Amino acid sequence: MSVAYDCEPWSIGVASCGIADLEPERLAHRESVLALSNGNLGWRGVLDEGEPHGVAGAFLNGVFEEHPMPYAEEGYGYPEHGQAVVRVADGQVVRLLVDDEPLDVRTGALERHEQRLELRDGLVRRAVDWTSPAGRVVRVRSERLVSFEHRGVAAIRYAVEAVDGPVTITLQSELVADEPVPDQHPDPRVRDILAHPFEPLTAHALGAAATLVHRTRRSRIGVAVAMDHRVTAPAGVEPSIRTEAEADVARTTVVVRLAAGERVELEKLVGHAWSPDLEAHALRDRAEAQLAAAREDGWEALVRAQRARLDAFWACADVEVEGEPRLQQAVRFALFQLFQASARLDARSVPGKGLTGAGYAGHVFWDFEAFVLPVLTATAPDAAEQALRWRHATLDRARERARTLRLAGASFAWRTIDGRESSGYWPASTAAFHVNAAVALGAAQHVRATGDERFEREVGLEILVETARLWATLVRRDAEGRCHIDGVTGPDEYSAIVDDNAYTNLVARGNLLAAAEAAGRHPDRARDLGASDGEIGGWVVIARALVVPFSERHGVHEHSAGSTERERWDFAASRDRYPLHDHHPYVELYRREVGKQADLVLALHVAHEAFSPEEAAAAFRWSEAITVRDSSLSAAPQAVVAAAVGHLDLAADYLAEAATLDLDDLHRNTDEGLHLASLAGIWTALVAGFGGMRDGTAGLSFSPRLPEQLTRLRFGIRVRGQELRVDVRPERTEYRLADGPPIALRHFGERVELEAGAPRSMPTPPLPDPGPRPQQPAGRAPKPFREAFAG
Repeated sequence: MSVAYDCEPWSIGVASCGIADLEPERLAHRESVLALSNGNLGWRGVLDEGEPHGVAGAFLNGVFEEHPMPYAEEGYGYPEHGQAVVRVADGQVVRLLVDDEPLDVRTGALERHEQRLELRDGLVRRAVDWTSPAGRVVRVRSERLVSFEHRGVAAIRYAVEAVDGPVTITLQSELVADEPVPDQHPDPRVRDILAHPFEPLTAHALGAAATLVHRTRRSRIGVAVAMDHRVTAPAGVEPSIRTEAEADVARTTVVVRLAAGERVELEKLVGHAWSPDLEAHALRDRAEAQLAAAREDGWEALVRAQRARLDAFWACADVEVEGEPRLQQAVRFALFQLFQASARLDARSVPGKGLTGAGYAGHVFWDFEAFVLPVLTATAPDAAEQALRWRHATLDRARERARTLRLAGASFAWRTIDGRESSGYWPASTAAFHVNAAVALGAAQHVRATGDERFEREVGLEILVETARLWATLVRRDAEGRCHIDGVTGPDEYSAIVDDNAYTNLVARGNLLAAAEAAGRHPDRARDLGASDGEIGGWVVIARALVVPFSERHGVHEHSAGSTERERWDFAASRDRYPLHDHHPYVELYRREVGKQADLVLALHVAHEAFSPEEAAAAFRWSEAITVRDSSLSAAPQAVVAAAVGHLDLAADYLAEAATLDLDDLHRNTDEGLHLASLAGIWTALVAGFGGMRDGTAGLSFSPRLPEQLTRLRFGIRVRGQELRVDVRPERTEYRLADGPPIALRHFGERVELEAGAPRSMPTPPLPDPGPRPQQPAGRAPKPFREAFAG
């Protein structure tokens, strides 16, 4: 059962007038959706009072605990240690007692409860009208933010008004550490480690402020969390304020007597600092310095700074959709989540769940570079650069991993927190080499989009060179001189250790060519990296000789060599048994022709220049028949390619699935955090799908077409520091360059010169007949667009 969020164009939330409407059983889902973050710090969207809650949590990007990696049987090259994100001391809690009755929405009478994420302001606002069991009526209004201006600061403003008579109000503002957590690992030995990952170091209290300092027991990461308060009471009323701190809890208690119509307001600032190197006193100093800077600004300045950062983002990045209000809300929600997940990365990357929950153990995956990074490059390029600089900072660990695997160059981690491989699933962690091309091509795309030569010299070139070296040692040449890459795992998780995975070979080709081109632009820097002319020329030869598997019998490109000859999965027998991996052993899946996610289809999108329109249409049709979409990464690329080959209605259905995946909790696991890559896919399905945007060796191009479900699509992207706005209607598309020097693009292959302030309107050519709608496995067709949004 999903939460019925209000449909508003610039906010998302729930308004209720009773405990049943609040749906306590769905709190964990709402806590993920209403989470706040800045890329460094994340707070889940719990109720201010802390109870009831689904899964509480405060997270710092990069703070994790290490644990042994349990294996039934050891193997050479298996990662020895795992990593899991841990909850740091949580400063969100402000408990309220009305006389001696604690505000708990499950008791008394809840007359009004509204909790709303404001997408333009970057705040969560809450309104509560509550009558205590003793009959005392209060109004509570709160706002909270995680600052975009101060990377380690979050803040709350919590106000209580006495409605019907005099009442004693007690506020208990807390820092709470070492809270019980849900099971994070199937192995009880690992669960025991993660249940209590911190040891307390120091606790301090002074006036209305307190600080707790802890260190993880195994990874030895120190964390300090500090809080301070400002209390505003009615004139002539002097509140009582006291603060105490113990090892795992600090509490500031405010007691005030209010008359009817009077209110007390608590402003709470929470500062965070972490480091694997600093001592406790230095960590405390850093956290408290964060507070001092934010306190100097004050609450109103923090709020203005949030709005200013978001105004600057939305000015270019906003996507306007006409035809379905819930889609409009969903795409803005997605863009907001991507922005806040990356606003203050500061040389970190974005975990698969962002900082909205502990799902996926807080790991960064390849899908960040494949799905999220392109959106950031087009809308928030500074954030994209920080994430790429983090991958560059892990190069030494990637080189070490390559040496362990007896390979040259660098092999980036498939899933990680600090750059070390943290997956015990060896077909992925050892054989999913495509992650390296995702990182490398992300760096190359960033340079194309921004023109940042300094970044290319400092970061991009070294990533490209080291990953090209990896591919060069993975290649096998056959007697005819063709190049193959054997024994790899592509993006699809229902196939493993295959030869010539089409996606892998195509992105490897792109990686090798991009490395050669970048080395040619910076020959001195390439020489510093030891790349000779012969080595660079060898990359080009390999790239041109890499095989993309094709079935002559079926006349279609294959997912991997011989994949079309495998026995096809019996989809009719599995109609009620999805996801398949919950009902069948992987070895059974690996032996059949069945796809968990769109693997070859992702290749049709990412390496679109490698396929003719006819080849793309044939490959898409074949892939649709075997792809069951048991992964959240599937619907978006399927939407893009469906639109590209002319099946606009099908593309709209896949777009709707991506847009509702988290908000409607389609995979029943949003409680653990949002799916950031799927959220990025909403933008991609609209901009690359119906906007037809591509950026390749031929430059920037568009082939925009709208499905009948949409009447207009407007979006913006940043191109070399300039803002390009695209306005798509059924018959025509307008391109407008906001400022800067002229640029050239292509509209359905026709070259268009754009000058700032001089929009060009181009007609949409007739849509060629795409043929019959492709068929999906039994029971796995996407829900129709209108039906998906009906709820």
